[in-house]
Amino acid sequence: MPHPDSFGARSELEVGGETYEIFKLDALQQKFDVLRLPYSLKVLLENLLRNEDGEFVTADQIETIAKWDAKAEPEHEIAYNPARVLMQDFTGVPAIVDLAAMRDAMADLGGDPARVNPLVPADLVIDHSVQVDMFGTPGAFAFNVAREYDRNGERYQLLRWAQTAFRDLRVVPPGTGIVHQVNLEFLATVVADRDAPDGSGRIAYPDTVVGTDSHTTMVNGLGVLAWGVGGIEAEAALLGQPIYMAMPRVVGVRLSGELPRGSTATDLVLVVTQMLRSFGVVGAFVEFTGDGLAGLSLADRATISNMSPEFGATSTLFPIDDETLTYLRLTGRTPERLALVEAYARAQGLWRTPGRTPDFDDLLTLDLASVVPSVAGPRRPQDRVALTELRENFRSNFPDGLRALTEERAESIRPEGGPVEESSAESFPASDPPSYTSAAATVDSGSLTAAAASATSAPVAEAGAATHAMEVATDYPSVDLEVRGERTSIRTGSVAIAAITSCTNTSNPTVMVGAGLLARNAVRRGLRVPPTVKTSLAPGSKAVTSYLEKAGLMAPLEELGFALAGYGCTTCIGNSGPLDEPIAHAIEDNGLVTAAVLSGNRNFEGRIHPLARASYLASPPLVVAFALAGRVDIDLTKEPLGIDDEGVPVFLADLWPAPDEIRSVIRDSIDPELFRRTYASVFEGDDRWRALPIPDGDRYAWDPASTYVARPPFFEGMTMTPEPPSDIVDARALAVLGDSVTTDHISPAGSIAAWAPAGQWLQEHGVTPLEFNSYGARRGHHEVLIRGTFGNIRLHNALAGEKEGPYTVHLPDGEEGFVYDVALRYRGEGVPLVVIAGREYGSGSSRDWAAKGPLLLGVRAVIAETFERIHRTNLVGMGILPLEFLAGQNLASLGLTGREAFSVRGIETLAPRARLRVIARGDDGKARAFDVTCRIDGPIELDYYRNGGILPAVLRRLARESAPA
Repeated sequence: MPHPDSFGARSELEVGGETYEIFKLDALQQKFDVLRLPYSLKVLLENLLRNEDGEFVTADQIETIAKWDAKAEPEHEIAYNPARVLMQDFTGVPAIVDLAAMRDAMADLGGDPARVNPLVPADLVIDHSVQVDMFGTPGAFAFNVAREYDRNGERYQLLRWAQTAFRDLRVVPPGTGIVHQVNLEFLATVVADRDAPDGSGRIAYPDTVVGTDSHTTMVNGLGVLAWGVGGIEAEAALLGQPIYMAMPRVVGVRLSGELPRGSTATDLVLVVTQMLRSFGVVGAFVEFTGDGLAGLSLADRATISNMSPEFGATSTLFPIDDETLTYLRLTGRTPERLALVEAYARAQGLWRTPGRTPDFDDLLTLDLASVVPSVAGPRRPQDRVALTELRENFRSNFPDGLRALTEERAESIRPEGGPVEESSAESFPASDPPSYTSAAATVDSGSLTAAAASATSAPVAEAGAATHAMEVATDYPSVDLEVRGERTSIRTGSVAIAAITSCTNTSNPTVMVGAGLLARNAVRRGLRVPPTVKTSLAPGSKAVTSYLEKAGLMAPLEELGFALAGYGCTTCIGNSGPLDEPIAHAIEDNGLVTAAVLSGNRNFEGRIHPLARASYLASPPLVVAFALAGRVDIDLTKEPLGIDDEGVPVFLADLWPAPDEIRSVIRDSIDPELFRRTYASVFEGDDRWRALPIPDGDRYAWDPASTYVARPPFFEGMTMTPEPPSDIVDARALAVLGDSVTTDHISPAGSIAAWAPAGQWLQEHGVTPLEFNSYGARRGHHEVLIRGTFGNIRLHNALAGEKEGPYTVHLPDGEEGFVYDVALRYRGEGVPLVVIAGREYGSGSSRDWAAKGPLLLGVRAVIAETFERIHRTNLVGMGILPLEFLAGQNLASLGLTGREAFSVRGIETLAPRARLRVIARGDDGKARAFDVTCRIDGPIELDYYRNGGILPAVLRRLARESAPA
């Protein structure tokens, strides 16, 4: 069908002798004044103009955006077609499994299986499967990659098959990098181009992305509109279905001034997060504007954008400007691409114009000069803690075992050094190394003075400073043990894991070089890391190790134990690997609370390692510092990290590299050619990848003996006409949960316990505990994942009382059991299930199995105070009804316990955001009725729900289209 071009927007753009077709926004300027629109809405407007077809994308939708009024409530949905889909293997494998199963189901419905094929370009980066099995030696990387292939061969065969069986699907093999860093450094084009659908030439348009990871937003810092979606929604996008979305609320943040000397981008990120969380931006687009952007590096912007899930925004976009081109040039993009990006952005009004602020629904302002330092932990990335308060923070969170110091112990405390002005430890670690002020600088009411030497100045320890020995009145008792032939000790507060990891940090050369220089300085002073600390380096790109090697900094990192462990997420997602057995036994036998310190972006309870009850997020240099110190209940501004060969205390100030040296190393070791070499063969993989056997044919050959990949049951018995949804009658609560229940609680990604239902099933199928791998690695097999649903060892289910873990009770008899076993018993009894929760249910990483698992357990509805955006969408996408308590209400305020039988009325006549009646009947027969809001937010979502989910809806549509006329 010819393009309607209802607004005469089709035009041409000449760049470097090439002519591109574009859809010009200023074609609507005279009638609608689109120049005033926020950049994000301009990108959406272009998307609609280009994809107008009169059916999915209409002229009315285009006018909806063009005449957008910041003061009006959004009333209409639009059909958005992203340019790309981005996946990592944890979320990508189940997507590929679903697509393969959809091909089978399509054949069963009499349709053409080939219709189930990606219709938009997709990239899948394998980064979530490598685990830190070996560490601290130069051979760790090779060993861990070999173990990765041993564990994941079946999954990787599926992905190799998909790479050949599906069009427009590229796979970045294992041992290459982390998805968001690869996207930032290589995959993202900012402005894309392809052959026009009618074959008339090339068409240029904004690069836009939806990804199956919540931190897909990181590339917003590059000017690419992107956000995370559920795996189910991403699969629909892969199949050419538009993403239906309400007109977003757009919140602007105008920056002015400059970061003060002594504050870093780390502090800026946490201030922004706190500000936006307080203001309320859940589900909104956030957009940065103002002349303060001129001094904000691309790495700083990407760090802020990455944080979008933590303050609840859908995306956090930065406009395209000279800094964008500088970064594209540094990372080896071609001159032709740079020319197209600049020309297109200027032609479409997407280039940042100094002094001009678009219209926004709300506009916040932030003076960068007001930013002060902060750190984060021990359980959530948004919990800020000053480095000087870290000791008290840990001890107040974990007071058990504290004892009074003996006089001998008190006297052993060394003299203090200079005060640390700030630290880069935080949720999404910073783009700059932490800065410190000299001991002579004054601190007034916790705010920094202008005496700070610079944003990256080193701490200065002063001789003769007063001791602080008696300031610490308590200490934790230690446990003696032997580790790898060395006698040592461990206690509550000890660092068990120190990991330099996460794309957010390792994509920034400043902090990585800073960590290498700090390690070099520590080695020169004769310092070493205690044997109780498991150390690792897992950057998001091979470019990182290339420039560290060139700068001579890998050797000192390796000497301190930070040898390359892999190119992947590792510790940040729970793939921290086992602790040495003597350490694990000492922690478990003595009830110790040990800590993980990592340069990651998530530290939810139970995520990093089951034996690391505390987790603190820190910049790479501080990860090295805490590894040297060996504990977190320490004030690094006053206490030494260790003692050198001469018996002299060594303070952090003594090791911190000078900012000029960091800049010099970066200048001498990083250039565009380094990135070109890194990504020249990024899709080829090593010999092991290329040697993987690939099943023949366009339908996957399922192996019934596999414990990694299986055909899921979602399409079994499916017919062309869905059964209408019915009311829920006498359902029982499978779990009654509190606030901030994350997708990690619902569907863990980490290790599988031998005693848990999933572990028992694996052992019954011949898999030993040593070969379990992780839940994330086994997301291609529903039998494992359904048994792991609500399987987090730190889950607090009120039905199970004070007992932590994957437990619930069967009602009404109150018999306790594993969640899976109780759900299976309910299924046999024909009893439907609900889950009841507090605020922010489903926060954390986007995870489709956090919706798939409950569905297969028999959950028909989740009743919560509020939902995280992506998880709510995933619930609808799997046919689970998301219901919200009315404002100010919850289970307790209604006088309920969760042990009642729940009926939900009004589902048969459901409408978007309808108010439904819930009747809770106690075992004594007394009933209590209350209303809830149905969080099916639009007619398209309602259609998905009535079809039993988005995938059955899409499959039925494709089957009808491919049926013989």
